[in-house]
Amino acid sequence: MSLIEAIIASLSGDEVVKEVRIGPFWTGVWSRYCGLASTTFTHEHENRFPVGEAGFLTGKSARELCRYATSTSLLEASIGLAAINSLLEVDMEQCQDINAGELLIERGVGKRVAVVGHFPFVPGLRRVARELWVLERRPQSGDLPADEAANVIPGADVVAITGTALINGSMESLLKLCRKDSLVMVLGPTTPLTPLWFDYGVDLVSGTRVMEPEVVLKFVSEGVVFKQLHGRGARLLTMAKKGLK
Repeated sequence: MSLIEAIIASLSGDEVVKEVRIGPFWTGVWSRYCGLASTTFTHEHENRFPVGEAGFLTGKSARELCRYATSTSLLEASIGLAAINSLLEVDMEQCQDINAGELLIERGVGKRVAVVGHFPFVPGLRRVARELWVLERRPQSGDLPADEAANVIPGADVVAITGTALINGSMESLLKLCRKDSLVMVLGPTTPLTPLWFDYGVDLVSGTRVMEPEVVLKFVSEGVVFKQLHGRGARLLTMAKKGLK
């Protein structure tokens, strides 16, 4: 069973979808809770719409939308991950209000660090890491192209992977590249806050819990970026594998 299939199988019950909001940076689905995922989009083939059932998503069951998570359309997959996060029951006792970037900077001091995705904390991490590799599908200055992952990740002591790797289907192949003795984190609002990650070699999971759906969905529509979202209707939470030092 794939990681996505395992996460969907772990979900309890179902809910009617109250709202789907697709903004330029974030996609939100409101069912039991409000779930977020990174809005990921590529131009589809001429005979394929980005969202085949666009206009008819509200009122469907959240589980129907969860199945979008494995779609070859990246925009449908974004909706699917947001739907998963909208149904997920998060064990708040397992979570702490810890900023993933601050935690990575603390853990990365003097270490060889690989980060999949260009995050705002990269400059701070670069100052403390012994060596830092940033892998990106759209590389910025100082980044490496994503296809260098196999050459970089096995040499890293600390690996941080964006949750959007679930959307583009690269997550499991990236996790297989990590050494067993490396510290592995998956982070970002797309990331489902579930302990199932720990069965796949992940040590730390950082995601977002939406506390005020109406507020957050409004921000999604208005083009809010992640740094603007923190503290405005959403909490940044981190879940650690038991026994992690």
